[in-house]
Amino acid sequence: MEIQRGHYGLCDESIFEQVIDAGRLVVMAGIVDSHVHVNEPGRTDWEGFETATKAAAAGGITTIVDMPLNCSPVTTSVQALETKLACMPGKCHVDVAFWGGVVPGNQHELVPMVKAGVVGFKCFLIHSGLDEFPNVSEADLHLAMTQMKGTNSVLLFHAELDSCGCTDVTGDVTKYETFLASRPREWEQDAIKLVCRLCLQYKVRCHIVHLSSGDAVPIIRQAQSEGAPLTVETCNHYLTLYAEEVPTGATEYKCAPPVREKSNQDVLWEAIGSGVIQTIVSDHSPCPPEMKNPETGNFMTAWGGISSLQFGLSLFWTGAKEKGFSLRQVQRLLCENTAALCHLDGSKGSIAVGKDADFVIWDPEATIMIETGMIQHRHKLTPYLNRPFYGVVHKTIVRGRIVYEANQPIPSASGQPILLQ
Repeated sequence: MEIQRGHYGLCDESIFEQVIDAGRLVVMAGIVDSHVHVNEPGRTDWEGFETATKAAAAGGITTIVDMPLNCSPVTTSVQALETKLACMPGKCHVDVAFWGGVVPGNQHELVPMVKAGVVGFKCFLIHSGLDEFPNVSEADLHLAMTQMKGTNSVLLFHAELDSCGCTDVTGDVTKYETFLASRPREWEQDAIKLVCRLCLQYKVRCHIVHLSSGDAVPIIRQAQSEGAPLTVETCNHYLTLYAEEVPTGATEYKCAPPVREKSNQDVLWEAIGSGVIQTIVSDHSPCPPEMKNPETGNFMTAWGGISSLQFGLSLFWTGAKEKGFSLRQVQRLLCENTAALCHLDGSKGSIAVGKDADFVIWDPEATIMIETGMIQHRHKLTPYLNRPFYGVVHKTIVRGRIVYEANQPIPSASGQPILLQ
């Protein structure tokens, strides 16, 4: 069954059947956000399973996939994965799956991590911002992809290469254009050329995370046409925000790759419509507010990451509605394709007999004004404050259990870790 309007019966072996009359609201498969930095253990003061999954539930997300950084230890070994799992019981309001990490020298951990249940791996082609998660070289990638051949796992790339030495850009550090000039589009293009070449060579599934540069779209399209098993995501901040509107000192807008110009945003929307970009995610990457330099407004030293997990459906739908996208396309981009990326499409991402009873019930015509008091993330700093968006979540249901209901207390945590078998 695809998107439905009306009432829908829900059942789970552990609870009695219940009927929810959704009226004229949309009943859609629960959203799968495949790019979330939970940061627990080790940096739970940045975010954590309790707060991140509450935010997810409030946003209609029924499954998140946790990134292998910025937690400590980083998830680059089976032992680190076990450490993460040990801190989760009783905290998760939605289901949680896990990415592993590829760093120099850990290629022999990759197959064991696949067997332990990670959905795939992420690597950086440039400094990640954390010394404990170093970027890989091309030689490291050859080793990693040799190990991954035959596993059907997927390798995610933070695709920036410092290929033109632009990190020493001078200018007013409170001006967004100074930061933007320090991470030019060429970095993404050069990195993506490398990814495409290796993807075609090894035929290992590859995925480019948070594409921000529209200039890279022709490179990706060409590789896909040549048979590269390559998929691409972009994020709500690249589709909603643009460089020309960023105020001086507003470091809550900083992320990497950076939010670029309005004309670039238009190219990304076109790439979504044509199928070059298949998934839309949050890249929720929070930090304590002081790490954003609110007193100085210094973009160059502020932490790079945008908090938005709770509002992904509203953010995307507002733009998609304006562009003429259908609700069916929304489900494909936010649910089906993200689930397929992570090998979760057997149980998540669509409404069908035999799959988990994961749903979001929402009103696409109502508007929401994002205010501090409604935010479930641990920290409330976000560039979307005091801005209206279309799309209001009424209920979120995970495996037949209501985990969020508007204007009601959030129920006790019933989410589960997901480990691939």
